[in-house]
Amino acid sequence: MKLLPLTLKSAWNRRLSLSLTVLSIAISIMLLLGVDQVRKEAKRNFINTISKTDLIVGARSGPVNLLLYSVFRIGNATNNVSWESFEKLSSLKQVKWAIPLSLGDSHRGYRVLGTNTDYFKYYRFGGDRQLEFAEGGIFSHVYQVVLGADVAASLGYRLEDNIVVSHGLSSASFANHDDKPFRVIGILKKTGTPLDRTLHVPLEGISAIHSDWKSGTRSPLHLNAQQALKMDLIPKEITAFMLGLKNRIATFRVQRQINEFDEEPLLAIVPGATLSELWRLLSHFEVILLAISTLVLVAGLIGMLTTIISSLNERRREMAILRAIGAHPYHIILLFMMETLIIVSLGIVLGIFLLYLLMFSVNPLLTEWTGLTLQIQAPDMQQWLLLAVIMSAGVLVSLVPGLIAYRHSLQDGLMPRL
Repeated sequence: MKLLPLTLKSAWNRRLSLSLTVLSIAISIMLLLGVDQVRKEAKRNFINTISKTDLIVGARSGPVNLLLYSVFRIGNATNNVSWESFEKLSSLKQVKWAIPLSLGDSHRGYRVLGTNTDYFKYYRFGGDRQLEFAEGGIFSHVYQVVLGADVAASLGYRLEDNIVVSHGLSSASFANHDDKPFRVIGILKKTGTPLDRTLHVPLEGISAIHSDWKSGTRSPLHLNAQQALKMDLIPKEITAFMLGLKNRIATFRVQRQINEFDEEPLLAIVPGATLSELWRLLSHFEVILLAISTLVLVAGLIGMLTTIISSLNERRREMAILRAIGAHPYHIILLFMMETLIIVSLGIVLGIFLLYLLMFSVNPLLTEWTGLTLQIQAPDMQQWLLLAVIMSAGVLVSLVPGLIAYRHSLQDGLMPRL
């Protein structure tokens, strides 16, 4: 008995209800694969927030805390690092470059980072992507500032605008360095990292605006912007610094040397390892996302089961006729299994198509708004395995209506009901 033509003809007679079932399965597949794709891309972007930096050094605290305030601009340092220690460690023979980081000021809720021009030369993210400018360029004067993309967009700043930095990290600070404004000299392109929400100023600029401050308050000796330039603007301390080594093989040796530094208690971390540790702390969010998507898929399969079972009464005569012309019980079960496989297969194909269509549509906006770029590629091995599990689940689900139909007697199907 040729079951496939029979299955296709039977499905065609119920094409409207089955089309809705296929669409339901497709949306479930799209959500499941979409969430999985976004999860993987988010993890990749998270891990690649900082790249090609071998060590981050700060005052001794916890590795995650050091990573949070130096890279993600979250939280505060427990202590600062002396400039002498920075110079001594950055002059080690294994060190290729060193980038000082000075945090502690803000502008309307956004962090201000004091650094040098090497920051724009050596900082990498997203694997090996270098910082690029949407407008302007690198600062070359003490009172110049380079804005992250989000800062410029949300506050409406353009080149040559003046910005007043606030003392401390409060978004409603009343201690402003309004006598020493910074001029916008550059705006960075979107990166999808905390750099987008950061204002970058020269390290000397941080020293200049604090030249007439002492212990967090302005001293009676007031210095204007020009007078501050005549002061010694070499900082006494910084918040942290990044190191790039000539040979990555020396990473752990240099890390141990810094952690055992005698002159002050310091902590050196490997960014990649600490990022992975931080992601593991956030892994329960992954589980929640996948659980929600799985529930949506289960709901789709239950909907398919409900549709097939609800049509059994209408198909009793169909099943009885098949039994009457010689169909074995397993033929009936196979009929339902083939129908379910067709529905699930069409749902998977349509779901993948809808997912790629959605990704093509939203990718430019997603990159512009968040810096996150979804890689449009064929499903990976894990996703193919997931689809195989879904197909298997569909086969198992089809056994329920198949067994119910099998139990219907030939007489029950042929006798008219009064």
